[in-house]
Amino acid sequence: MNSASISAAKQQLRSLVRSNLAHVTPESIANQSRRAFDTLRSLKPYEEAERISIFLAMPSGEIQTDAIVRHALSAGKQVYIPYLHKSPFAPGEGPPRVMDMVRLRDLEDYESLQPDKWGIPSIDSATVNERQRILGGSDPNPADSSTPLDLILMPGVAFDIEPETGILRRLGHGKGFYDFFIERYRAKTKPAGHPDTRPVLLYGLALAEQFLTPDSGTPVPVGPHDKSLHGVILGNGEVKRPSDRST
Repeated sequence: MNSASISAAKQQLRSLVRSNLAHVTPESIANQSRRAFDTLRSLKPYEEAERISIFLAMPSGEIQTDAIVRHALSAGKQVYIPYLHKSPFAPGEGPPRVMDMVRLRDLEDYESLQPDKWGIPSIDSATVNERQRILGGSDPNPADSSTPLDLILMPGVAFDIEPETGILRRLGHGKGFYDFFIERYRAKTKPAGHPDTRPVLLYGLALAEQFLTPDSGTPVPVGPHDKSLHGVILGNGEVKRPSDRST
């Protein structure tokens, strides 16, 4: 499948899944979010993680992450959230907007965030240069790559397991922010000629309706830049991993 066909297949699947998610009630999303949180907080990768990145959720259509952020901060974990900004790359060398992960100072800092136009709590751009960032910038306290992230909790539109290989696939929202961030992050934490560091674990958080089985007849299409996951935590309490085989 060429890139144009993959792109068209992705957009078609996004439309289908979003249409299905429109029928998921707020009560179901709240219940599934609680179950996903209960599953996550007893999951070894989360329990052992000292530095985590987590998305802040839209008001509807996905797992709500407020309880996770509060728990991680109260547990003394370093919590980083996405921050979108103008690309530092020259035209043609990268997308016009890119994502970094910016550290929350504490619970009060988190509660002070204001919603953006999508209703997502967001970092005030005026405070970014005072904060610790994973990929760095003009801030005086960039994160040290010798102490990398342990866990990235990612959103997505749809997830599935490739039946033949067992690879856990993710369909994002179409902007490529996470895939490009992970690519840049890995380049920073594993410079050429240096020994391997412990890889950051990539886990998705999803409503049960977002996980597709082979019976659905709509597999998640992937391209060369799409990153596979180490696991996905579902709102029904299940944890899907690459070694699984769905039936």
